[in-house]
Order: sequence, then C-alpha cells, then structure tokens
Amino acid sequence: MPSFDWITTLIIIFGLIAVVMSTVGYATLAERKVSAWIQDRVGPNRVGPFGLLQPLADGGKFFLKEAPIPKTADKIFYQLAPIVSMGTALMALAVVPWGPTVPAPAPAANVAEFETVQKKYAETFHGTIAPGLDIGIVYVFALGSLAVYGVILGGWSSNNKYSLLGALRASAQIISYEIPLGMSIVGVVLFAGSLNLETIIAWQQQHGWFLFFQPLAFLLFMVSVYAECNRLPFDLPEAEQELVGGYLTEYGSLKFGMFMLGEYTHMITTSFLMSIVFFGGWTLFGLENMFDDPIAAGILKTAILAGKMFFFLGMYIVVRWTIPRFRFDQLMALAWKVMIPLSLLHMVAAVIVRQFELPIWVLSLVSVSLFLLAGAVSVTTNAGPNNAPRKRVKPLESGVTV
Repeated sequence: MPSFDWITTLIIIFGLIAVVMSTVGYATLAERKVSAWIQDRVGPNRVGPFGLLQPLADGGKFFLKEAPIPKTADKIFYQLAPIVSMGTALMALAVVPWGPTVPAPAPAANVAEFETVQKKYAETFHGTIAPGLDIGIVYVFALGSLAVYGVILGGWSSNNKYSLLGALRASAQIISYEIPLGMSIVGVVLFAGSLNLETIIAWQQQHGWFLFFQPLAFLLFMVSVYAECNRLPFDLPEAEQELVGGYLTEYGSLKFGMFMLGEYTHMITTSFLMSIVFFGGWTLFGLENMFDDPIAAGILKTAILAGKMFFFLGMYIVVRWTIPRFRFDQLMALAWKVMIPLSLLHMVAAVIVRQFELPIWVLSLVSVSLFLLAGAVSVTTNAGPNNAPRKRVKPLESGVTV
C-alpha cells in the first residue's frame, strides 16, 4: 500500500491540475469578455447565464471536431508537439508554492519554538507539490525553455512554409528574451541567498517586496515573460497578418486546444512567478499573519497569492487589446539593444550593492536612474526599436514599360 504522503501528493497533483484546467477555461472566457468590452461588443453570452458555460461548450467542441493530419506532415512529431507544449507547462507548476509549507524563519533565539511550529505546518498544510526544492526558479525557467520545442516541432513537422516561419521566429524570440529574463532575477537571488521560491518569499516577508528595491528588474522580467508566452505585443510566431496563424496553421480540434492549454498554463505559471519573486508571494503588509491556526493561515495566504496571480493574468488580457504588435525587427531590437544592456547594468549594480553591503535603497535609486537614462538615450539616439516609417518606392517614369 502506498504511504500517506504519496496519497496526499497524488491528491494535490490531481486537484492542482483540475484547478488549472478550470482556470484556463475561464481565462479564455475572460479574455473574450474583456476584448468585447474594450471593443464595445457583447461577447459570448449564449451558453449558460451570462455565457458562463461557454468554456464547457468550447471543450466539448475540441473533443468532437474532426482532427485531420496533413498528408505531407511528419506524423509522429506533428502529434508530439502539442503534448510537449502542454506537458512542460503543467510540469513547471510542480515547484510553484501556491501556499505556505513552512512559516517564515524565526530569530536564532527561538530555534526550538520555530522547529515545533514548522513541524506543525508540515503536518497540516502542503502548499506545493515539491516543497523545499533549492533550484525551484531554475527548474521553472528550464521547463519554460523546453516549451518552445513544442512550437518548433509543430511548425517544422507541419511541412508548411507559414508554420516553419512561425517556428523560426519562436526560436529566435525565445533565445533572445531568455537572456534578460535570467539576468533580471540575479539581483533577487543575490539578496535572498537562494533559488528556492519559498526562501525568496521569506526574505521579502522580513525586508519588503523586491518590487520596491528592484523596479527595473521587475519591468525587464515582465516584458520577457510576455515574449516567452508568445503574447501580444510579442506574438510574432503566430502573427495572422503574414503567417495565417503561424505554427498553428495546420492544427485543429484537440491538438489546437492542447497548444492553447499550454500557452494559458504558462501564463498562469509566470503570473505566479511575478507575484512570488517581486510582490512578496502570500505576504500583504502583515495581513497574512491575522490567524494563528495553520489551516486558516494557509487558506488566507493562498487566497492572497491567488489574488495577485489573477491580477497579472488580467494584465496579460488587457495588454493584448491595448498595445499593437511589434514588427520582428522591432522585437529583436528591443531585446538586444535595450533590454540586455539594461539587465546587464542592473546586475552589475546589484552585485556592487551586495558586495559592499550598501543600503538596499541605493539599488532602488539605481534602477530608476537606469530606466530614465535608457529612455533619454532611446529618444535622443533612436537606440530603441526602429519606428521610422518605411521608405516609399519611387514611381516609374511615364513611358517606361516593365
């Protein structure tokens, strides 16, 4: 018979997957409702009261529609691509601490009392599938990087030129934006002293949110994860204007739904990361300590973290219908000419502040100064994305035949 810990872990896994699937379904409904509100339309309102059962109808449609496979496609990789995309996105949730597993570290004088409380927490509440993983944030980044292979496989195996171009764009985009994404959290890791997401939350519980100390790092991180998730204004791998859907051109039915499930799950994971790394996780200016009971405290902290996650998930949706899509040259220029130099300078500043034990508010001033300097340089030297209008072609002179 399996032990109680295995049974508990399996229950958490299936429960978390069920919650994620439901969240993804209603995130698509929210996106359609918000887009309708922004564009002054009604939106889906036919299935169920106020259209609330629309995700169930969409899910049923995915299962019942025909799923043809292109005759010239690579059959194995064509069907493997959506599995890779969805599987890596779901696996990344394993280390996200959506609720507390241990209380914040106690002073050295209360070590014995702290160990007693820690044991009580561990016995009554589990806030993650894999608690205490010391490389938690690296694990999430690694799986996020693997998710692009689903896109590349889908584009290449479809044997379609539009799909292939979308896959090539995805590989260039992900590789470019992984650099500022990784460098933006170096300052967080230096001050927290760990890659463990729970330890990062504990540091912020004692000192304050990293948003206040490293606002530039948060901005770089947020823009990079938008590009990692292929969301507007960075959805160039599936740009409808020139690629007819990109790597998704030859996909339909359940396979298309799996790609969408992977994309929205990745949005949920990165929303959790932004909440944990820069917004203190389940901390909220001391309100998380309202209850002494571990169960009540765990539920409150989970609700706080979920609220922050839904806020960032809403930002994904609003930004999609607010900022127009970049051109591909603008996308690359933003990464290599603006974000990578900024993240490198910020990383050097964080190392100096940490090494010489300067007050941490110095890093806040450096972050704001670097942001203002980058804006000034971009305006004066046009170092940012190329927004100049394209040159008009001179018309042919009269009498000249082609």
